[in-house]
Amino acid sequence: MRCPFCGHPRDRVVDTREAAEGSVVRRRRLCLHCEKRFTTYERIDEIPLMVVKKSGTREAFDRSKLLSGLLKACEKRPVKARTLEEIVDAVERRLMESSQRELSSQAVGRMLMEKLLKLDKVAYLRFASVYLEFDDVGEFMKVINQLFVEKTRSKLVEEGRAAEEESLEKA
Repeated sequence: MRCPFCGHPRDRVVDTREAAEGSVVRRRRLCLHCEKRFTTYERIDEIPLMVVKKSGTREAFDRSKLLSGLLKACEKRPVKARTLEEIVDAVERRLMESSQRELSSQAVGRMLMEKLLKLDKVAYLRFASVYLEFDDVGEFMKVINQLFVEKTRSKLVEEGRAAEEESLEKA
């Protein structure tokens, strides 16, 4: 393992922990030359997942692409990088548990959008604007309006519950 800071080939493992429910081993390492710390992850090498793009081309599943897309969508949003890593872990785990070794990029995108919708609506819209490839502003506005209707509906449900609880307390 070469140090990512100075390129020195020797390091020492400082800490080892299981991550992602035991399917990954996380190692903290110390470079023996520059003494900086860095983290590596070990995963079992399985039959690779293949992603079928919209164009019909196939490429190996790359979790770093998912994380990169999420980071762009959540840029300047109050979302922790660790939360995004957990989303990618969850999606990757779901894909690995699937019996299919080929899946469409649309299916992967839908899984990510599902998670983003629960996490941050603005990040969801950013991701959707790229992923869904809106042809015009009307399509974009349709998605925004759907989010607004859902938010209004959930707010009314909450207000209804609060009013119901209040009337029960008075009784």
